[in-house]
Amino acid sequence: MQIIHPDVPIEAAHLLNGYDCPAILVSPSYEIMAANEQYRATFGHIDRDKGSHCYEVSHGYKRPCDECGESCPLSASLQSGNRERVLHIHNTPRGKEYVDVELLPINDAKGNLIYFVELLKTVSHASAQTSESQMVGTSPAFTHMIDMINRVAPSSASVLLLGESGTGKELAAQALHDASDRKDKPFVIVECSGLSETLFESELFGHVKGAFTGASYNRSGLVESARQGTLFLDEVGDIPMSLQVKLLRLIESGTFRPVGSEQQKVADFRLICATHKNLRQMVEQGQFRKDLFFRINVFPIYLPNLNERIEDIPLLAQSILSRINRKLRLSKAAEKWLKQYNYEGNIRELRNILERACLFEQQQELTPEALNQAVAAEIAFSTQQGTSFSSLQQTEKNHINQLLRENDNNKEKVANMLGISERTLYRKLKK
Repeated sequence: MQIIHPDVPIEAAHLLNGYDCPAILVSPSYEIMAANEQYRATFGHIDRDKGSHCYEVSHGYKRPCDECGESCPLSASLQSGNRERVLHIHNTPRGKEYVDVELLPINDAKGNLIYFVELLKTVSHASAQTSESQMVGTSPAFTHMIDMINRVAPSSASVLLLGESGTGKELAAQALHDASDRKDKPFVIVECSGLSETLFESELFGHVKGAFTGASYNRSGLVESARQGTLFLDEVGDIPMSLQVKLLRLIESGTFRPVGSEQQKVADFRLICATHKNLRQMVEQGQFRKDLFFRINVFPIYLPNLNERIEDIPLLAQSILSRINRKLRLSKAAEKWLKQYNYEGNIRELRNILERACLFEQQQELTPEALNQAVAAEIAFSTQQGTSFSSLQQTEKNHINQLLRENDNNKEKVANMLGISERTLYRKLKK
């Protein structure tokens, strides 16, 4: 226990010993009064001489969070009188990290507010720094998505992940599983696209020997493989209407029968579904069962596309590069280029561009020239005629000319869009 303020009663400080996570005692004026051992082990010792207000220690601010453009649980709790919760990015000994903050008001015998207990839990599946394994970002859209994941993960509620292709729905599903009570049990993925009726039932429910031609042995299905864990149905919107009733029966009854068997089995899994399609519209058009939609849409989470979280692109790009080529770093010009590009394929497209660009880059920093070559290579492939390809030079020329036409021949603007200098643009045009 670290007593930070000399005026705090020892009994109040000992309140923190009852929590199995980092916890601090905070005054209504934002001053940290005491911290438990878990807090010290996770976030370090608090030096009162350097400032012991929660916004100083956690964020390096000189004023409360709500005065610096962020949500503040203490301010919200002062107004509501209730416990409040928020997801913040805190300064830690390891750098900036996502922390789930919950604030509990403490009243005296007369009902007067005297302290707050602040519980802080680091988020393991999201990072505010470069990471090779976690979801990364700091934008408001990304932070809101992570907050939704944190809120629903501990429950058993079904989750529907919505968003364009390439936004990272499988990573979000894995994060939901990892943050749940089922994290030590299986995480099973079912690719719903392209499954025929027989294959769908056999994959999901398993089959017994002789159930159909080629069924030469008993086989457990993915529902059984996910026992006590998480079942992730990717692209659930692609399941044909004829099969949707079978999925609905599984969800409603919690039971299933392997193909060719009369034995009913009990299912035990947490359901997560994902789709890039508009399921509500499909329901209205009679392409998706309404009852199934409401069964899987208990807690929807929207995954923002890359153009909605442009400020995350440099962090995402460097995280991807660290997996492809640890020695290569982004130049400022490359960062600018990447932030101006329109990503129809989202993070998946960003990764593809970076992988190709690494093959073209000869320097220690990734440059716009290599990125242009990477995009040109993709355009060349897309415009393939028979077995012949447009040359990279011709494709680049076509791309530059198109930008010039679209921007009234404004060479300065086009150079900025390409992430190159005007001199380089003129050299390319002359060539």
